[in-house]
Amino acid sequence: MRQPLVAGNWKMNGSTETIKNLLEGIKQSIDTVSGAEVVVCPPYVYLPGVQQQLAGTAVSLGSQNISEHEAGAYTGEISASMLLEFRCRYAIVGHSERRTLFGESDSRVAAKYAAARAAGIVPVLCLGEILEERERGVTEDVVARQLDAVVALEGIEALADGVIAYEPVWAIGTGKTASPDQAQEVHAFIRGRIAQQCSATAEKVRILYGGSVKGANAPDLFSMPDIDGGLIGGASLDADEFVSICRAAC
Repeated sequence: MRQPLVAGNWKMNGSTETIKNLLEGIKQSIDTVSGAEVVVCPPYVYLPGVQQQLAGTAVSLGSQNISEHEAGAYTGEISASMLLEFRCRYAIVGHSERRTLFGESDSRVAAKYAAARAAGIVPVLCLGEILEERERGVTEDVVARQLDAVVALEGIEALADGVIAYEPVWAIGTGKTASPDQAQEVHAFIRGRIAQQCSATAEKVRILYGGSVKGANAPDLFSMPDIDGGLIGGASLDADEFVSICRAAC
């Protein structure tokens, strides 16, 4: 049985004050969440403060990105060993905003997955198509290409050490959400593609859905057999909404 997971990706949002209030709100209600793993991924500069505020809670800490390099002349990058100093358990890799806005290729995302995994950090591998690709009917081709880059570098069994997040790019921050059936179709495709090479890995790996998830639509999405939780963007900045989504995953 796969344990549901809900991860909040705060993106480039927040301040010391607003994050303090957000975490206080989450901590007040998080005890009502049972059975699901909960993660928050703040901007890098807030990792130390968030780590302190989460001490003694069941909420895990994650990063929004990770360098494929361990050290060196890579200005602005953050390595796995740096993240481990703040007990980051998870690291998002290949988010669509990193791919589209910052030009991260499939091969670079695969290298980041490998770096996180080698350090004992759980990589959250994001996959997803843009609207034009969905309209052309090539969603599965796009998702397969992104997934296969990691498999080619690390091997199929390496996926069992991570988490996959399917995020249709056209649904991120737009208010549009893939229907539960649309999301399930792609999740089932991903799990089936993995199963072609290793059924045990396919059964073990958690596949999250991301893309305008709210407390209102989370129960229907999370009820799908191959959806194991969510990677939550804007709604993770509202404590009540985020906890509501976490409850839906239980």
